Amino acid sequence: MNYRTSSSLALAGLTAMTAPILVQAKIYVGIEQAQQILFPNKALTKSPLIITNDLQEKMRSASSIRHPFGGERIWKTADGGWFIVDEVVGKHEMITYAVGLNNKGVIQGIEILEYVESYGYEVAEAQWRKQFVGKSFADSIKLNQDIQNIGGATLSCKHLTDGVKRISVLYELALKHEQPKAK
Repeated sequence: MNYRTSSSLALAGLTAMTAPILVQAKIYVGIEQAQQILFPNKALTKSPLIITNDLQEKMRSASSIRHPFGGERIWKTADGGWFIVDEVVGKHEMITYAVGLNNKGVIQGIEILEYVESYGYEVAEAQWRKQFVGKSFADSIKLNQDIQNIGGATLSCKHLTDGVKRISVLYELALKHEQPKAK
């Protein structure tokens, strides 16, 4: 029996098991680019919101997202539209995305800003994201009901879907009655 060969194989196997898995963040669009995509030729004014514990809990209950919503990355258009940046966990890492809502709280679109996971990136594809357009708080916004899943990206799909639901709840409970600024 050749112990040298088997110990070399064992060492190679151990090295492969302990080698770090490299994940590289992919930035799809920046905040300013996403604002122009969702609100072309419109000026946006930063409108941060203090998120109370009560509002945070209502958003959590409606969406099942445990990561707290910060409230500092919210912008408003002169005609009452909203641009909101949020983050949810994909499988292990954060996904940063933006939601555009019109002045009635209807989703105009979502943009993936940054995706760090090594798989599941298909959620950034326009075909999947356009399923949210036209939905509002009144819609269920549930994966495998009105939003289709992507095989191999289930957790990213679920968490993004729940995150968009959370944004629709935020609109309904806190932003809906904010008046547009007079011109």
